[in-house]
Amino acid sequence: MDGGQRQRYVGAVSVMDDDHFHDQCGVFGVFGAQEASNLAYLGLHSLQHRGQEAAGIVSSNGGQLFVHRGMGLVQDVFTADQLEKLPGSSAIGHVRYTTAGGSHIKNAQPLAVDCGHGSIAVAHNGNLTNGLALRHQLERDGSIFSSDSDTEVLVHLIARSKAATMVDRVADALHQVEGAYSLVFLSPDELVAVRDPYGFRPLCLGKLDGAYVLASEPPAFQLIGAEFIRDINPGEMVVINESGLQSLRPFRMDAERRYMCIFEYVYFARPDASFDGISVYDARKRMGHALAEDQPVEADLVVPVPAAGLPFELGLIRSHYVGRTFIEPAQSIRHFGVRLKLHPVKSLLEGKRVAVIDDSIVRGTTSRKIVKMIRDAGAKEVHLRISSPPTTWPCFYGIDTPTRDELIAAHNSVEQVNDYVTADSLGYLSLDGLKRAVGGKGFCSACFSGRYPIPVTDDVGLRRQLPLVGV
Repeated sequence: MDGGQRQRYVGAVSVMDDDHFHDQCGVFGVFGAQEASNLAYLGLHSLQHRGQEAAGIVSSNGGQLFVHRGMGLVQDVFTADQLEKLPGSSAIGHVRYTTAGGSHIKNAQPLAVDCGHGSIAVAHNGNLTNGLALRHQLERDGSIFSSDSDTEVLVHLIARSKAATMVDRVADALHQVEGAYSLVFLSPDELVAVRDPYGFRPLCLGKLDGAYVLASEPPAFQLIGAEFIRDINPGEMVVINESGLQSLRPFRMDAERRYMCIFEYVYFARPDASFDGISVYDARKRMGHALAEDQPVEADLVVPVPAAGLPFELGLIRSHYVGRTFIEPAQSIRHFGVRLKLHPVKSLLEGKRVAVIDDSIVRGTTSRKIVKMIRDAGAKEVHLRISSPPTTWPCFYGIDTPTRDELIAAHNSVEQVNDYVTADSLGYLSLDGLKRAVGGKGFCSACFSGRYPIPVTDDVGLRRQLPLVGV
């Protein structure tokens, strides 16, 4: 996994300046609908927040697969003419942000191949924790890889399987991998969706007239007028073909071991999404209340999340027109990347004690710039409050995070982090407070606790540092 371990540049602006975890990927699938690729295009629009580096759609007309992938946003990758070249009543789509594999067209998904069993395409949200080990084994056995993505390991395992049907070949491959995955597979006549046995990454099922649709988040259904049916359960495989929908359980399951990523509620998912009956919007409101209880502060106003009964003001205005390719003017404007996105409202901030709420601190660089920007706008005090615990460990389950050495909270106390970001005070929501706010049970919080539910066999250094045990 290299998503956060290498500095990347888009245009002249370092992506490192965006000091947040990045959404991992989003997947979409549809079977049995007219102009399926158009529906996939719209579904990917709704999932654009989960990945902005690449997008792709594979469609089927019942006899063969058609593919188009490209770098950039969905609306830039696809035109009406290109969608016309993706015929058929079934399709799968993918939006990508780099986790395993670099930022390159060869790693864009869905991956589509022809093998001895026929044609198959796959789109993956997650990360295989033993993907590198499996890749080395497959290469020693003669397999040739065309991408850096761990998803291609699945393709090779499926191609090598001796099982009779596509469904059995997919199950055979998945029994050999470990880690986090929500997957949609497409053959010329069948769509298969699978969620890993621990349910790290979300996957949802919907219906549009007589067609079935699948997506990483339910809001993708709303845009196309589809009805949300339910979440795909951890360890469930859904098979959709002309005979209808079939739900299978190809894995041995422990119902008590569920580990959906708790950061979906903190930051990744759209506010209008719900998973397992828990509203993301409501969970985030509860995080604000819990944060006010855990980390009270004497202030005049809150920016931008209301808490503790203080007045709520939009003291920082976000630009919605900032693309990922903006030419930075050398050193002529300090903190240009932050200024480009956020604009302080001086009349609201001047002379005030300001409580600033953010979802997380990763490296601390952006928090430091925001604090300085608010001070420069005339604020008397700046108190930083974070609606999640200190991020002290990297994610190995499909989120783009830095190495542990780059995580400021991993090697510094709260006081030391506060000194770095230059706030008057800094307070984090406790892990217990976060879990209470989200509600339900069965979440992965390894990025806060360092307790990894699944061993990370691809990272020897990490295994030497910490016993990998369930949360």
